[in-house]
Amino acid sequence: MEICPDCGILLQYELPHMDRPARFFCPACPFVCNIESRLKMKKRQPLVKKQMDPVISTDDMENASTAEVPCPACGYREAAYYQVQIRSADEPMSTFYKCKNKMCGNNWRED
Repeated sequence: MEICPDCGILLQYELPHMDRPARFFCPACPFVCNIESRLKMKKRQPLVKKQMDPVISTDDMENASTAEVPCPACGYREAAYYQVQIRSADEPMSTFYKCKNKMCGNNWRED
């Protein structure tokens, strides 16, 4: 993306035609920037993804509030839960559950 240095509007691309090279032009003012056939890359930066930490850890879920909600996987009637506002403020919070059955440990959510 290129911005016009004169008026600050996004420049538009124009294909090469006959002997004229490709160029960027401003639709609002007379600014024109010809594009060289050999562009030089200034710097290539590899994308490095950061390790994400969980918002709620397993230790937090062990000490979380519990409710009598049946697990959809095993039917155990106790689950730890926490609530998070994921969507806009005028919509209800999302509730995330984790089954308290040591053999199951199923995670699910209700919106």
